[in-house]
Amino acid sequence: MHVQDSHWSSALAAGGRPDGTRTTPLRVDAQRNLEHVLRAAREVFGELGYGAPMEDVARRARVGVGTVYRRFPSKDVLVRRIAEEETSRLTDQARAALGQEDEPWSALSRFLRTSVASGAGRLLPPQVLRVGVAEEHGLPDHARLPQQRTQMAGAGELRLVSEAPVAVAAEDDAGAAQLLDVVGQLVARARAAGELRPDVSVSDVLLVIATAAPSLPDAAQQAAASARLLDILLEGLRSRPA
Repeated sequence: MHVQDSHWSSALAAGGRPDGTRTTPLRVDAQRNLEHVLRAAREVFGELGYGAPMEDVARRARVGVGTVYRRFPSKDVLVRRIAEEETSRLTDQARAALGQEDEPWSALSRFLRTSVASGAGRLLPPQVLRVGVAEEHGLPDHARLPQQRTQMAGAGELRLVSEAPVAVAAEDDAGAAQLLDVVGQLVARARAAGELRPDVSVSDVLLVIATAAPSLPDAAQQAAASARLLDILLEGLRSRPA
């Protein structure tokens, strides 16, 4: 299956900020509906990609689509909320690995294992992956990133695609920059220690996260497949004695 990313918009959620969060407390039932919608959105986008329709999110949340739109006036706002949360989560995971593991390879592999186990690859933010479109404009290798997967009608396999760049908000850029910076430190440490192949970049690390988290109907099979695939990919990243 392909994952189609959404174009960002600056639409505001009623009574809230651009990311869909409110400035005033929600009623108990409204808060419950919001939690259901966010959980459903993570599941649906994780399975089908950011191109999945809002109706699918509403169906999974067991609420009317109008309830979803009252909280998130466009799909762009909802996608942005989920992607921002995922960026923050990945950054926290990278920082934890960087700060708690003394060995460079252990830090990098811990980050990858934690990210893949959490299903992060299925929700990698489009603005992070889209950095790769700048490759033709002279960015260094460590700044080049794979493209977001796209869901195409009638197709059934995963691929990385190249699309035209889209404008993103400053806060999206800031969150992506933080993630790239911390992952870049993990990569640099492992490379300097001679444990990471010298040609491996941040792009490759994010590609591992994107491809090692398949969406399978059975949770146990999914976990086993992810762990096995990640073991193979990690072996491919490690340097070998000459």
